[in-house]
Amino acid sequence: MAEDARPVEGLSFEAALAELEQVVARLEKGEVPLEESLALYERGAALRRHCDARLKAAEARVAEITQGPDGSVEARPVDLS
Repeated sequence: MAEDARPVEGLSFEAALAELEQVVARLEKGEVPLEESLALYERGAALRRHCDARLKAAEARVAEITQGPDGSVEARPVDLS
């Protein structure tokens, strides 16, 4: 399966970010035909949204980590839906 055919939703943050960097590099070179550039731009936008959502989810989890009165650290589950 071609790399850009993989569903964005199934990618880890790291894989999505790496692919986004490749998309940006290809677009910056300016050597891609117009139709392919448009497809790459759309893919890049989807990858950016996915990375942003994964980061926001991670930030929410970190925000839920609290320190108890005895100094112990605990994490509370976060409902991200």
